[in-house]
Amino acid sequence: MYFVRPFLRAWPLPLAAVLLAACTTPAPVEAPKPRAALAPAAMVAAIRAAGEREQSVIAVQPLADPGINAWQTAAEADVRAGHYDAAAAKLDQALKRSPESPDLLQDRAEVAVYQHDYAQAQKLAQQSWTLGPKLGPLCARNWETMAQLRKQADDEAGAATAQKWVEKCHVQGVNRF
Repeated sequence: MYFVRPFLRAWPLPLAAVLLAACTTPAPVEAPKPRAALAPAAMVAAIRAAGEREQSVIAVQPLADPGINAWQTAAEADVRAGHYDAAAAKLDQALKRSPESPDLLQDRAEVAVYQHDYAQAQKLAQQSWTLGPKLGPLCARNWETMAQLRKQADDEAGAATAQKWVEKCHVQGVNRF
């Protein structure tokens, strides 16, 4: 009994410390804050700015079809008025006449962004790039669309990759001294 007693005397203090530690609650772990969704208007503004910024020596412009141009002009007026469904319908009509028109496909992709139909926007932008010149302003708009959609999906790696492709749309001119 004599040997048990010193042994028992040493245990209460460490045992109490362990029990007290078990009772404490850990500091709350702050959940990551969800990234604010990008506004469609800001996304489309960035897409169009990429096309306007692109000043390659090569800029492919398709021959203008007056009927298609009328649909595009009317659709652009609808976009400015905030009538995205009407704009989409007009561009869909134009695409029935010219289904492989890269510029129409890109315009329709931008309207799909306004409509929050990001899967459709990506499909249309990729189709536009596949059929398009792969250089110049339209190419930059195609890849900026994909970059914006990747950012919207919180895919920073995908956005960075798409942004690199925007830069590949540029063709530097020859220096003539």
